[in-house]
Amino acid sequence: MPAFSLVVCVCRERDLLERLLEKAAGCYDDLVVVHDGPDAVNIRALVEQCGGRFFERPRAFQQEPHWPFAWEQAKHDWILRLDADEFPSVPLKEWLANFRTAPDPGDAVSGYTCLWPLWDGRKATTKNWPGGRYFLFQKNRVRFFGMAETAPMPDGRCEPLKLILHHQPKRKSYGVRNIIFRKQAYHWRRVIAQSLTGKPTDLPCWRWDSPEWPPQWEALRQHPLRTALFRLIWFPLCNARAHWKNEGKIIFSDVLNPGLHHFLLCLCYFWQSRISGRTEKKTLRH
Repeated sequence: MPAFSLVVCVCRERDLLERLLEKAAGCYDDLVVVHDGPDAVNIRALVEQCGGRFFERPRAFQQEPHWPFAWEQAKHDWILRLDADEFPSVPLKEWLANFRTAPDPGDAVSGYTCLWPLWDGRKATTKNWPGGRYFLFQKNRVRFFGMAETAPMPDGRCEPLKLILHHQPKRKSYGVRNIIFRKQAYHWRRVIAQSLTGKPTDLPCWRWDSPEWPPQWEALRQHPLRTALFRLIWFPLCNARAHWKNEGKIIFSDVLNPGLHHFLLCLCYFWQSRISGRTEKKTLRH
């Protein structure tokens, strides 16, 4: 019977974390909460009140660099990875309860994905899109390098579930405004671009020992401008097709998101790599 460690990385967000812990009660056997930077709102007290363990880590302005540390602290091999602004639907809670009383699915299964509906700040605007949110996995069957917007990579099969994990932040969870006007998006793109000028093994890693980048990142590194144009066009087309297939409608403000984001990311990397190249040349001269 698999036991779960619920692992959450937060920065402030005390009210959202409180909602998550209330909604996810009974879904886990161990609680690990990692705080990105100094805990200014006493989240430690909330976590310890719920029987969890709290860790304060140096500020990284993102959660992915903290995951290898957090998974190391987890008492159990099965990791329930949720964000503070998420919580499981009732059917998903029932599935988790049943899974915890069933035999382990075996080495062939690395984890499970779920549905992750779009949120407009007041209500969900989709039911079956997007899918593929990797929310539950066996930590010894996945590999990972700690770069922003990177998901664990399974060794084995990843089973898709048609069950909903609610994602309800205080703001709209999608839209061009998030890509263009949200300061955090610019910070993430800078961090990703900077990471790509090095090797994945330069980052905090979990069972990852290859200095080579996965193909989707290597394509960006080798041909940033060509990749920028390709993804600006191709990603929205794929997104629109998936919208229509799963929802019978197209939400244009979401369709544009991934293409525009990757376009700006590629341009950011192009600029960062030029800066890194100039720095290396100056170092060699001296």
